[in-house]
Amino acid sequence: MLSSDVVVVGAGMAGASVAAELSERLSVVMVETAASGEEHSTGRSAAAFLPSYGSPWVRALTRGSGPLYEEMAAENGVPLLQPRPLLWLATDKPGEDAVTELTRSSPHLERITPVQAHRLCLPLRADRIRSAAVDRSAADVDVAGLHQTYFRMLRRRGATVLFNAAVRDIRRHGRGWRVTAGDHVIHCEKVVNAAGAWVDQVAARADVPPIGIQPRRRTAFVSPTRYDGDIAELPLVVDACERWYVKPEAGLMLGSPADATDVSPGRPSPDELEIARALEAIGEATTLGLRGVRRAWAGLRNFVADREPVVGAWSGHEGFYFLAAQGGYGIQMAPALARLTADIVAEGALSRETAQYGVPPAGLRPDRLPVARASS
Repeated sequence: MLSSDVVVVGAGMAGASVAAELSERLSVVMVETAASGEEHSTGRSAAAFLPSYGSPWVRALTRGSGPLYEEMAAENGVPLLQPRPLLWLATDKPGEDAVTELTRSSPHLERITPVQAHRLCLPLRADRIRSAAVDRSAADVDVAGLHQTYFRMLRRRGATVLFNAAVRDIRRHGRGWRVTAGDHVIHCEKVVNAAGAWVDQVAARADVPPIGIQPRRRTAFVSPTRYDGDIAELPLVVDACERWYVKPEAGLMLGSPADATDVSPGRPSPDELEIARALEAIGEATTLGLRGVRRAWAGLRNFVADREPVVGAWSGHEGFYFLAAQGGYGIQMAPALARLTADIVAEGALSRETAQYGVPPAGLRPDRLPVARASS
C-alpha cells in the first residue's frame, strides 16, 4: 500500500506537467493505464508553440509558458523551442475576415501584404494570396523533450510513477481518497484527474459528476514534396479559417485537414477523405506538390461545451480536481497551465506569478459548465 499527498491520474503532458509542479511542494504518485505517457494526444500533436492560436485565455497561458520553456531549457542545456514563423493565410473572403479578426485579437500579429507573404513562403501561389498575417513569436516544440523534462523533475523530486496501472476504483477514505490503480492501492488527500479523453470515466469511478468531455479526431500526415528549396526554412502555414495547415517535418511536409470530428475515447484512425481534401487545398494554395502520403495518423483533441480548459473541483466534491479539455492547445500552454493548476491544488489560490496570466480560476472551474446546470 502506498500513500501520498496527491494522486495524479494520467501521464500524458497534462498529468506529467502538473505532477512535476506539485512534486516540488507535495508528495505525488502518478498513475497511467498505458505503458508510457505518449500513446495518445501527447505523442500525436502538431508540436507547435503558437501565441496567436486559441481563445484569449489559451493565448494568455501560451504567452505565460514562453519564459517557462526557456527556464527548463536552460536547466537541461537543451532547447525546447525552435523559432518557426506562423503564417496565417487567406485565400478567400472568409479567410480575409478571419485574418482581420486575428490581427484585432492578437496585437503582436503583423499584417503583411501578399508579396511579403510570398517572400516568406516561396511555395505559395502568389495569385491565391488575398491576405496574410505573421506571428514571428511562434516556434516548433520538442514535445518529447518537454515530456521527458517533466519526468526528470518527477524523479529528482522523489515522485512515484506507476505505468500499466489503470484506475479501477476511487473511494472516499476519511478526509482523503483511496485509489486502486492496477495492483496498487494508494491513500491520498487529493486526486488530480488528468486522464484526457477518459476524464469522465475516471470521475465516474469516484462518484464525481462528469464535465461532458468530447474527444474530437485530428488527422495528420507527412508527404514528400517537389519543392527544391530548403524545406526547413519554410514557415508553418495555416489557413486562416483553419481548414488545413502544413509545416516542415524532418525533410518532409506535415499536413492536416484540421478536422475536428466527434469520436469516442480510444485510438482514432486517420480519415482518408479528409486527407484527400487537405492535399487538394494545399495544392491549390501552394506549389509544394505533395506526392502522396508517406504516413498518416490521428490524435484526440478534447473539449467541453465552451471550449475552454477545465481546472479545479466541482462544488461539493472538493479534493477531486480536473485538469482537462485543453483542446488542441495542450502542448503550447502546458507549462503555465500546469503551474496554475498546481497553485489551485496545493494552495487553493493563485500565486503572484500565475495571477499575472490573467486567467481567473472561477472561469476554469467545472461549475461553469452546462452539465452543472443540467444536474442541479
